[in-house]
Amino acid sequence: MANRFTNSTGQYGWVSIILHWSMASALVGMYFLGDYMVGLDYYHVWYHRAPAFHKAVGITLGLLLALRIAWNFGQARPVPLDKDRRLRILAKLGHVALYLLMLVIVLSGYLISTAKGQGIDVFGLFFIPALFPDNAARGEIAGQVHGIGNSLFMVMVLLHGAAALLHHFILKDLTLVRMLGVKTGISK
Repeated sequence: MANRFTNSTGQYGWVSIILHWSMASALVGMYFLGDYMVGLDYYHVWYHRAPAFHKAVGITLGLLLALRIAWNFGQARPVPLDKDRRLRILAKLGHVALYLLMLVIVLSGYLISTAKGQGIDVFGLFFIPALFPDNAARGEIAGQVHGIGNSLFMVMVLLHGAAALLHHFILKDLTLVRMLGVKTGISK
């Protein structure tokens, strides 16, 4: 029996699946939380709570992203099921874009959060210091990069989801099923 925690050339393991879906859910949720936060007035109960939560989750997502990248490098990659070489290239470019955008979002979020020279408290568990002195201009630029990066990320998430549905309903292959953790019978 194959180890269900690690990837094989035919199937994603549970670690990859859990990292994929938990990060996807959290990143989409963070997008909407960020959008909500910018509309809060100073006297709203969430004016200070939401940004603190957003920063702590952002740092957690950055750590999970590092773990996920390391995990991916140490794992077998399930063989793409696309017969068309162009679709395989598009899929690869899409995945690279998603990872690069996640990195840009996390780093720009850190630069925004530390632009006043203050570090980030992560749920009271640990503290991430500000590595650079306070700089309002850097914070503004990082804010613009963060906003654009998040918008591009959401576009890529929609395209990624559409591609998964295309595989499932049009191409009728097991690409989506493999990321849902359903046993496919493909195990190499």
